[in-house]
Amino acid sequence: MHITTLNYGVIEDLHTVVKDLTGLTVQIKLERPADEQHGDLSTNVALSTFSQLTAEQKKEFHTPRQLADQITQAIQQRHLKKLYVTSVAGPGFINFSFTDTVFFEYLNKVVHHQWSEILELDRKEQKAIVEFSSPNIAKPFTIGHLRSTIIGQAVANLLEATGVTVFRDNHLGDWGTQFGKQIYAYLNIALDHSGQKTNEEILNTSAEPVKDLVRLYVEFHTLAEKQPEIDEKARAWFKKLEEGDSEARRIWQKCVDWSLKEFTRIYQRLHVSFTENEGKGYGESFFENKMGPVLQELEEKKLLIESEGAQLVFLEEEKLPPLMIMKKDGATLYATRDLATDKFRKDNVERYGDHPLIINEVGAEQAEYFRQLYAVEAKLGWYQPGQRVHVKHGLYRFQDKKMSTRKGNVIWLADVLDEAVKRAAGNEKIGLGALKWNDLKRSAHLDVAFEWDEILSMDGNSGPYMQYAYARCASILRKVDPEGVQLDEELVIDPQSPEKALLRKLFEYSEALNRAASEFAPHHVCTYLFELAQEFNHFYHQVSILKAEKSEQKYCRVKLTRAVSFTIAHGLKILGIEVVEKM
Repeated sequence: MHITTLNYGVIEDLHTVVKDLTGLTVQIKLERPADEQHGDLSTNVALSTFSQLTAEQKKEFHTPRQLADQITQAIQQRHLKKLYVTSVAGPGFINFSFTDTVFFEYLNKVVHHQWSEILELDRKEQKAIVEFSSPNIAKPFTIGHLRSTIIGQAVANLLEATGVTVFRDNHLGDWGTQFGKQIYAYLNIALDHSGQKTNEEILNTSAEPVKDLVRLYVEFHTLAEKQPEIDEKARAWFKKLEEGDSEARRIWQKCVDWSLKEFTRIYQRLHVSFTENEGKGYGESFFENKMGPVLQELEEKKLLIESEGAQLVFLEEEKLPPLMIMKKDGATLYATRDLATDKFRKDNVERYGDHPLIINEVGAEQAEYFRQLYAVEAKLGWYQPGQRVHVKHGLYRFQDKKMSTRKGNVIWLADVLDEAVKRAAGNEKIGLGALKWNDLKRSAHLDVAFEWDEILSMDGNSGPYMQYAYARCASILRKVDPEGVQLDEELVIDPQSPEKALLRKLFEYSEALNRAASEFAPHHVCTYLFELAQEFNHFYHQVSILKAEKSEQKYCRVKLTRAVSFTIAHGLKILGIEVVEKM
């Protein structure tokens, strides 16, 4: 793995020394050796530099290994206080082994919560918009929405933790032809078949109004199978909505308000929040009056082409299907509103800066659509390569069935959250933490087989296992005053000891976080934290922490325990998981 963070000047030293010896400015790549006996970091810079030397220089240095020898000698001469020792291996690999001083310095930064120094933040000028969750108004907030919600939140947290200014947006599906169906159903299908209460009275007092709206939506489709003509009536209602009809707008706003009430309750429970539009996020309806300039720009740049009455952008050079921008009846689509959304972000320089990074956390089944969308925006000159990112997630699998709002066979997210807490003996933190970890521990694009036994297991790679690892640390620390612990800088730790192995694992945290942030992949944090917990459990069973033979050993082990607990808590917080003090 390429190491760029927390290298304690190794890269700087290599740049300087190689330049002095050869006159070349070269790219430095550091790797973590698979075998710890080969050191903490390794580089092939001598081999790569030797290949770039002139014939005369190659005669001077003879071989890459001899160049590596001269590089290591020059580096050692640069340091008065040793931070690492160097060695040369094989045909010219240079290995770096950090001294205990470096590890103890890192340990002190962790226990004093100096995370910005640990992560070596240098991204404060970067801005990113993370768009995630984005449920549809008047449709169920199902278990299927959990993935985008918690993965998106974790990606936003990761970027923020590594120094990026992050804006969190919830692109609610609060516009489109489905609202014509919803309005028709609201006006013509009774929730109370006795006729004693109107639909509005029922929805205003309902504890779960979205479920009632879904009932109407499902009944509409059942009725439409027998009476296809109501589809046309539904389209007419959406046209009225787009034209600003007061009754259509009133009912639509009611649907939005009822849905947001329920969505907010779930977001609060999951500790998920948004920054845009006063915390509500910019739904599709916000861009209803902002599509005109997009259409005009597409026309001016001769990108819109009429085909069978519809307006499309053709993407033959990109080897993608054409993207429809407007239907033949003049109705807009997701793409029209998404383009208006990204133009709004691009033009709002005061808030989002010049060319912000925009990340869409959306299901993998939308991959081709986002490739089309990004290709159109590239043609418009709005964004450069790499500034638009689709973080894809797979599906939850329940008996190989894909959920369908239309059929009504959905698994409501609120019911799943309740069941998780119930199975965790009523503990909200453990139940919801288990759900989140089970999702985030794997690469987001993979499908997830939903199995309660795996989710709530106390063994192996699970949320409860991680929370127990933290609780074990907390139990130890309650028996000692860690504030008074001071490490002796002269203390020498056996390179083969459990302490040294735990120190090395702690030292890898910044690397894991930065990799996860750069790849928009929270599972790297899970992998690291699980490995850290395993290393701590090995340490815990190998040595006595509170009954160490020597006081300096006790101080070292207590401080290690404290650093592990802080690191687990910091990592779990990024993942949106709360710690528990006792289990």
